[in-house]
Amino acid sequence: MAKPRFHSFVIFAEMRTGSNFLESNLNAIAGLTCHGEAFNPYFLGGEGKTELLGMTLQDRNADPARLLRVMRDKTEGMAGFRYFHDHDPRVFDLVVDDPGVAKVILTRNQLESYISWKIAKESDQWWLANTKHLKTVRPEFDLEEFKARIDELQGFQKGLLNRMQVSGQAAYYIDYEDVLDLKVINGLAAFLGVEGRLEDLVFRFKKQNPEPLADKVANPAEMEQGLAQLDWFNLNHTPNFEPRRPGAIGSYVASDTVGLLFQPIKSGPEQRIRKWMQAYGGLQSSFDRQSLRKWRVEHPGQRSFAVLRHPLARAHAAYCDFLEREWMPELRPYLKRVHKFDLPPKAQNGFATEAEHRAGLIVFLELIKHIQAGRTELRMPPQFAAQLTTVAGFAQVQGPDFLLRENRLEADLAFVCDHLGIEMKPLPANPESTPYPLEALYGPDMEKAARDAYGKDYAAFGFGNWSA
Repeated sequence: MAKPRFHSFVIFAEMRTGSNFLESNLNAIAGLTCHGEAFNPYFLGGEGKTELLGMTLQDRNADPARLLRVMRDKTEGMAGFRYFHDHDPRVFDLVVDDPGVAKVILTRNQLESYISWKIAKESDQWWLANTKHLKTVRPEFDLEEFKARIDELQGFQKGLLNRMQVSGQAAYYIDYEDVLDLKVINGLAAFLGVEGRLEDLVFRFKKQNPEPLADKVANPAEMEQGLAQLDWFNLNHTPNFEPRRPGAIGSYVASDTVGLLFQPIKSGPEQRIRKWMQAYGGLQSSFDRQSLRKWRVEHPGQRSFAVLRHPLARAHAAYCDFLEREWMPELRPYLKRVHKFDLPPKAQNGFATEAEHRAGLIVFLELIKHIQAGRTELRMPPQFAAQLTTVAGFAQVQGPDFLLRENRLEADLAFVCDHLGIEMKPLPANPESTPYPLEALYGPDMEKAARDAYGKDYAAFGFGNWSA
């Protein structure tokens, strides 16, 4: 008897792509068991669950490979799970190169997925089993939020596709609309190598928002105008679904009048550079590969630049920004659970004392060190990424002509302007504000924590102590 092709499976999906519906149908097929979001940072398998197959959250976080083994050993038939881009990154590395793990890639039109996510977030209704309980809301379409979401998901899917190609694997691609096709679901069962088949689909989960897209948002005209800026010819139902462009491209800022292209590094002095470039007029952003290529052709002799910020100052900026906007919701509960530390409250709830703020920054730096080392189940947001890694990512499309330094920004910008043969506009004051200035918080322990977190930035770019 031939050895089975696969010993387990993973469904690569995202929120609002139909993964609950797909899982419920796979679980109705003899020989298959999908254990939900087994590596979600907040729970084990499903919302509110803290135990799976005898393992607790703490057990899983300490050794995710063990849970993979337990799922295979203790599941009757073939075991699998759903994996989203913000689940434990260690698990991605454990399964993506293993040809014995079948890869199922579930996708959905990104605009539909985004609006569905906005509706679920505002209504707090993430799935629907009974239509009489349906909650109706009309969220605001936010172009910048939509672009950021696309960039993040594209970056993950590009990495997934590359790893599959390098290791010579093929996946089973399935679209949101295909999950309603009984033949497609049974085709997936055949791909996985089990004999069981469905006679009818399981409709435990109901479609929540079947209306046209324009009827689902409160500002359809603004949505239409904003979407006109994007390259929709690349946003179609192809197997890898999304246009291959590094996420950073969408954040580039260019001047149409003087041929300057700014490539921001997250948690750097982006606001200040934008204000400076506005003085030249004709500011352009929201790039994709096609529009960036067009801008470069129209501006021969253009110059691109990025600005490096001292790693400690950058970490402090990211820390203050997080307290203001909470852009990583899993961070606060993780620190409380693992580090037994409560971060200071969000800015609108009143700032912490200077001592509390300082203690939070030290823990924040320690967390970055662990994420950089791949010791946690948390994803790597761009605010935490090493500047060396970010600059290397720029080179996939266009490396910056100049790497400037924030501590000598005016002189460095004057140098760039001299290359372009243009007048140097006055550099505006730094618009960023923090609850407490870094000089009031600084100490040797903080410098050491920053070096532990960003050692390769210190080494690659020759950063000295922040106080020097």
